[in-house]
Amino acid sequence: MLTGVRIVFLGGDARQIEVIRKCVELDATVSAAGFDQWERPCEGVSLEIMSAELLSNADILVLPTVGCDNEGHIKALFSSQQLQLLEEHVAALPHHCTVFTGIANEYLRQLCMKHTLKLTELLDRDDVAIYNSIPTAEGALVIAIQNTSFTIHGSKSIVLGMGRTGFTMAKSLKGLGASVKVGVRKQEHFARAEQMGWQPFMTDNILHHVSDADLIFNTVPSLIITAEVLSRIPRHAVIIDLASAPGGCDFRYAERRGIKAILAPGLPGIVAPQSAGIIMANALVQSISDGNLNKGG
Repeated sequence: MLTGVRIVFLGGDARQIEVIRKCVELDATVSAAGFDQWERPCEGVSLEIMSAELLSNADILVLPTVGCDNEGHIKALFSSQQLQLLEEHVAALPHHCTVFTGIANEYLRQLCMKHTLKLTELLDRDDVAIYNSIPTAEGALVIAIQNTSFTIHGSKSIVLGMGRTGFTMAKSLKGLGASVKVGVRKQEHFARAEQMGWQPFMTDNILHHVSDADLIFNTVPSLIITAEVLSRIPRHAVIIDLASAPGGCDFRYAERRGIKAILAPGLPGIVAPQSAGIIMANALVQSISDGNLNKGG
């Protein structure tokens, strides 16, 4: 239970609503700013206007999965007003307050460090990343189906990167009957991919493996699908980039060659916000229970 814990939410999308509901259910005292257009707010949440005063009473501050941008702007899907996290807001937080987000940028990290606030990035948790890889893979498959004239079954598909998302992506493609190649950077990943029945290759040799690709799914958050790589890819191929913006593809050159390349980060919140929200809610509650609440410390 979260009885007596004061939690403030700032903005977010449909995922955040699931997190709010979970916290209310567990008897937390919940306030939320950036939800003035929430049509049916759940009973027990106090809808507020963002202010330093609101934050001054927070034991826990919860930002959206994507945190904020480099100027502190926070995406608030259910608000007509723009939210911006400024230093004055962070300075108002009690010293025992913990700030939660999915993934933080340098702006947020520096503010929390300056004001000696604990910052917890939930997407750093292995369990969250693994669970999130499921709606990510499902969403990527939907995009692939919508943007091709052929079936995934029998296609020649490449997955770049074998982290949590890459592994689930390759497994899903294999399950649908695709011929799957996996680009890896570590020998242990090479062995694991081979053991799974995929065709592994080291990403240093990517130029030798893309000439017959129908679908390419990238999870590497740095430029890997370069102009040179694109020059070897068939024009009918579709690239779906799942890495965080700006992705790992030279989109300008892809367009010039007539190759369809789609940047698609944040798919869990788009294709399965309820499931993704429950994942984040459970991780938040578990993290608080594990001692991230330093109230009185």
